[in-house]
Amino acid sequence: MKGSRILILDDEPEMLENLSRLLTGDGFVCHTRSSATGLEQELEEFRPAILISDLRMPGADGMEVLDRARAVDEGLPVILITGHATVSSAVAAIQKGAFDYLAKPFSADQLSVAVQRALRYRGLLIENESLRLRVGPTAVQRIVGESPAVRRIFAQIERVAPTEASVLITGESGTGKELLARAVHEASARRSGPFVPVDCAALPEGLLESELYGHEKGAFTGAVGRREGLIASANGGTLFLDEIGEMPLALQAKLLRALEERQVRSVGSSRYQPIDVRMIAATNVDLAEEVDRGSFRGDLYYRLNVVHFELPPLRERAGDVPLLVQRFVERFARESGRKLPHLEPGFLATLEAYAWPGNVRQLRNAIERAVILDQDGRLGVDDLPPEVTAAAGGPAASPSPVSG
Repeated sequence: MKGSRILILDDEPEMLENLSRLLTGDGFVCHTRSSATGLEQELEEFRPAILISDLRMPGADGMEVLDRARAVDEGLPVILITGHATVSSAVAAIQKGAFDYLAKPFSADQLSVAVQRALRYRGLLIENESLRLRVGPTAVQRIVGESPAVRRIFAQIERVAPTEASVLITGESGTGKELLARAVHEASARRSGPFVPVDCAALPEGLLESELYGHEKGAFTGAVGRREGLIASANGGTLFLDEIGEMPLALQAKLLRALEERQVRSVGSSRYQPIDVRMIAATNVDLAEEVDRGSFRGDLYYRLNVVHFELPPLRERAGDVPLLVQRFVERFARESGRKLPHLEPGFLATLEAYAWPGNVRQLRNAIERAVILDQDGRLGVDDLPPEVTAAAGGPAASPSPVSG
């Protein structure tokens, strides 16, 4: 938004001048300071929409500036810049609350993208202050559960969604990793932008690269026209990389570069395109172990693992099965145009006794099957898959009719 105020802190006069010139040229009102002395008073009087600060300055580093700035204005987006970039310092800065992180040298386009994202975030807080305190209703309604594990997930979404931090979601297959990623997206400033899911395990290396980055006409045999990649198509929104542990090492290096430089180059092109994308990745393997084995890049792991969600398996979510069953029964009855069926004694008990190795996905499929095959408006143990009833002792586990 033109006219927005930006405060810039840097001990290098040339950097201060360049940043101020670029941002003023874009229509922003800039104040510059060569030190953090008097920072609090400047924040109170100037009331900037964004603070841009060097990470390392004499007398005060960016981490201290971050703490002091947020003590005055908790919602102030702070963009840290440095010529001493390391993965660990980037992760530490974002985990501590920095909105974004730029490594010198960076382009005017990269600066512009970071500033526009920060302004969008700031505007969202002003428009809807309560977003920092709750998950949007759509996200809440789609994640079902009251167990302590799920309540912790809700609380973490509330804290993380409004930020731009990269997210890594881990958990067994079927635990709902994509649903969680969508919930984070829907509760963020990017919720009006696209949510683009990519299954990294579903495509061979050559095709995955083309899908992610796009390609130019003639880039390879069969490339009869230009095609935009999925990363670029997620601009303004969120890219969800499912099964990130299956991504080949060569593509991991390219993804890391895209994350660090916020730009991509399509296959067959020499031109880089700026991107404005939040990355959320998911896996059902232990990436730390994969790093130790050399099958996953450590620098990419740390860049993605800024915020970590660990989804518990359904067997560890005590009390959530009945809630999920009710939600699925209502959903599939509505979708199939049926009346809500009655649940017979033993139906829920059998479902709760099962370990659900396939987690929520397996439970959902079992309930969908039962609702579709139901003929009398009642769901009983006999309507469940054999593997579920066998684990609970078979159909005899439920009361049998007595004939006279």
